[in-house]
This record gives sequence, C-alpha cells and structure tokens, in this order.
Amino acid sequence: TALQNQVVRRRGPNTALLLLQRTALMKTTTTQLSQSYTVIGWHECISLPEMNLLDFAVKVDTGAKTTALHAENIETFARDGIKWVRFTAPSPHGIAGQTCEFPVFTKRDITNTSGTPETRIVIRTPMVLAGRRWKIDISLTDRGNMRFPLILGRRALRSRNILVHPDQSYLVSDKPDFEG
Repeated sequence: TALQNQVVRRRGPNTALLLLQRTALMKTTTTQLSQSYTVIGWHECISLPEMNLLDFAVKVDTGAKTTALHAENIETFARDGIKWVRFTAPSPHGIAGQTCEFPVFTKRDITNTSGTPETRIVIRTPMVLAGRRWKIDISLTDRGNMRFPLILGRRALRSRNILVHPDQSYLVSDKPDFEG
C-alpha cells in the first residue's frame, strides 16, 4: 500500500513492520505476511546438531548482528594447515559442557553488551529452527553471567523470511522445562 511504501522509504525495510503495528492496517498486513513469513517469538528453542545441543532455549536478539554462544576454554590450533578452534560448549540443564572442535570461519570485531569492541572467533554450523535447517555464523564468547547461553542475532535470520514477535515466546517450539 501507499502507507507501507512511505514507511519503508522513510525508515527502511526493517522498521516498516514495527511502525505498521501502530496503524489500522495491522490486521490485513499481518494476514498477508503470515502466508510467506514464519513468525517466531523472542524466546525459542533451537538445535545445533553438530554440537549435540538439541532443543535448547535461546533469546532472539534483533539488536545483535551476530549470534553469540557461551564458550569456555577457547583455544585455536592447526589441523592439516587449517586454523581450528576447540572450546567447551554449554550443556542445557546445568550438565557439564562438552568439548567441540570446528574450523575457524573468520574473526570479527564485535561490540559486546557493555559497548566494548572485542575480536571474536566465529564458526559456521547448521542450526534447526521451526523445522528448517541452515548454516549460521556463531561468535564464541563468555556469556557465563547471562540467562541464555546463546543469543540469536539478526544475521542468522536474514533472508529466511522470519519475523520476530516482540511480545510472544515459543511460537514455533515448545517451552522448555528449563530456560538459561
């Protein structure tokens, strides 16, 4: 509609949906979008099968560009001339973490939650969300003081026709018995 186009031009495509929630077009726009978009909650369960992390609770954080996973004992090493990383991944429900090894995909300068830039190792691994599977980039960092061991950033959702409902949780997954 003309209003949608006007909103997109002024604010950009990412804020258009938020602004439309405040208009009378909300009901028809939501109906039209639900046919081609998957709406997820701001808390969901995902799986990272190559880490054996299955159906664990995460916070979906559209303010974070890159997905971040709590990792301990992070160390890099060479295998067949390729840089790899070894780390201890969190286990749900407070069980001891497991050691994982992945090729280093890249290193990125990322601003942490305190606003301080830091260089992080990034791995690439498959994720399962809402019955769909695709590879995502995950930065490794100390999130030990955070409620959720993983925040799912917007790069992981980009180009996947996924919308995040800011007031709902567990729209495409069952709420776990244990969060964080």
